[in-house]
Amino acid sequence: MDIPDWFKWIFLGLAFLQVPGLVSVIHRLREPAPVVRAKARFDLLDSIGTIVFLGGAYLSLEAAEAWFWLGLAGFALVGAGYALKGVQLLRARRRPTA
Repeated sequence: MDIPDWFKWIFLGLAFLQVPGLVSVIHRLREPAPVVRAKARFDLLDSIGTIVFLGGAYLSLEAAEAWFWLGLAGFALVGAGYALKGVQLLRARRRPTA
């Protein structure tokens, strides 16, 4: 199956667009507030997972299909990050405010 070259550039462009977001997450990890650092850890998991997913997808198209598993590992990281964010959101909603 022949994949067009422009499709591979889309994966690379999306991966490079994640880098500025990763830089901002790293800056938030250095904040003094513990709540900001905790949220930044979940965002870090999401950013790293997305970069691994896009990198694995690109390498599976470019080099060999053996890199497809790297993309699946990145997808699992992204899923775990969103699951943790969802659990945190549900716990915050169940706490009494008064």
